[in-house]
Amino acid sequence: MIIQGNIVDIQNRKIFKGEVEVLQGKIVDIRNANHTNENFILPGFVDAHIHIESSMLVPSEFAKIAVTHGTVATVSDPHEIANVLGVKGVNFMIENGKKVPLKFNFGAPSCVPATSFESAGAVINEKDIATMMQNPDITYLTEMMNYPGVLFDDKEVLAKIKHAKNSNKPIDGHAPGLRGKDLSKYIDAGISTDHECFTYEEAIEKLQKGMKVIIREGSAAKNFEALIGLLPEHYNNMMFCSDDKHPDDLLLGHINQLCERAVAKGIDVFKVLQAACINPVKHYNLNVGLLQKGDLADFIVVDNLKNFNVLQTYINGELAAKDGKSFLKSVAFTNLNNFNVSEKKVSDFEFYSASEKIQVIEVLDGELITNKIETESLIKDGNLISNINTDVLKITVVNRYHNSESSIAFIKNFGLKKGAIASSVGHDSHNIIAVGVSDELICRAVNEIIKNRGGICAVTENETKTIPLPVAGIMSDKSAVEVGKAYAELDKMAKSMGSQLRAPYMSLSFMALLVIPSLKLSDKGLFDGEKFEFTSLEVK
Repeated sequence: MIIQGNIVDIQNRKIFKGEVEVLQGKIVDIRNANHTNENFILPGFVDAHIHIESSMLVPSEFAKIAVTHGTVATVSDPHEIANVLGVKGVNFMIENGKKVPLKFNFGAPSCVPATSFESAGAVINEKDIATMMQNPDITYLTEMMNYPGVLFDDKEVLAKIKHAKNSNKPIDGHAPGLRGKDLSKYIDAGISTDHECFTYEEAIEKLQKGMKVIIREGSAAKNFEALIGLLPEHYNNMMFCSDDKHPDDLLLGHINQLCERAVAKGIDVFKVLQAACINPVKHYNLNVGLLQKGDLADFIVVDNLKNFNVLQTYINGELAAKDGKSFLKSVAFTNLNNFNVSEKKVSDFEFYSASEKIQVIEVLDGELITNKIETESLIKDGNLISNINTDVLKITVVNRYHNSESSIAFIKNFGLKKGAIASSVGHDSHNIIAVGVSDELICRAVNEIIKNRGGICAVTENETKTIPLPVAGIMSDKSAVEVGKAYAELDKMAKSMGSQLRAPYMSLSFMALLVIPSLKLSDKGLFDGEKFEFTSLEVK
């Protein structure tokens, strides 16, 4: 097979008219050639950090869409399914991913559960990590979210890191806002990347201290604008990732969109492509070709180097997608799940108090971090209730692994004027999380999730809309097109109920993520992410 076009040699920073000859899945020659083909041939895009589960698709269905956007590989953290099903869940992702050409590179989840302040469905201990590190299908140790464990020399945490070092596999970081001496100790432990930077100053310090900084632009967390100015100088040590990509967004684009935006800002195209195509392969030692003679034939054809419209995607020399059409087929698999909770009563969501003031989670649109604020409470017959007028709504997290008391808090900026929304995608333990204007509607939404053994839903007095997620309670067994369309309709419904957040369900899913400050809610209670301890809803 011979493909002609303008060869984009990123590593040598040159573009020339030529052709690529492929034989048995490998590039046997790249040579100059005269022809009239004006398209561009370049290495495929790599997402340097993604939770496939957040697309609500199993890997094989994710791949069908990703290849149409020129993605040939991902660095995938199966942390979400691991919190539900443990090592069994990780193995499910690996085996399902192997059934399609896209090169999923899964890691061993380092923090399952993420903290001791929440209830997960499984535990992955340091002995499990030691075993997983011997698995050739495990590429790295995933994001070390327990940075306090690193800083305070937790034996279990340090043992996990040691197993990765002994296997000569990279260790990913997760330390939002970590600076100074604490950052230095975190890096010295062997942690080499961070995708959680949300300010320019934080990212520059991490780069200067030797970390690789991954620019994240997902469906909820969007740090591209804050960090892209660092790329021109630090392009050798930066990468792109989506982290969490919802299905409707995935239908529109992937890493190709970040390349388009970066080039539009006037950044040198070679530097942009270095971050998008080359750096992840080299840092994680991926088995992915870089458009060099002797490499695996993993490359894409685009019509220009401005909007990166992908015409063809090749993986191991096989055409995976052409002109927006994927040639990957759906594959059979068996659903796994872990859902063991009975339906709830309205009284389970009541909170009796005489406190005139309460601590409230303030959502920041497009951020995983939240603010901690105090507001006046609204009390009816002794029960704290949602206040639509001040946009301070009741939020709950319900343990889905066994029956226990629901935790209650209040949240600002969701904006609902009616109804409730709920999800069993609740990072990181994936308990049920719901927010709404009344206890009755919150209860209805939670029970809709329980009835389906996982899903996302919206309910009003007159309407209920649900996307079932039967795979671990976090993924669908349907195609990306089906899930993406259904999700777009559900997103539209949530916004018609009053929410002005760009991605209300994605934002909701992170309100139980305790390792991101400032104030979050687990199934065990309201949590102060700065002090790393539980706190009271009531202000005494």
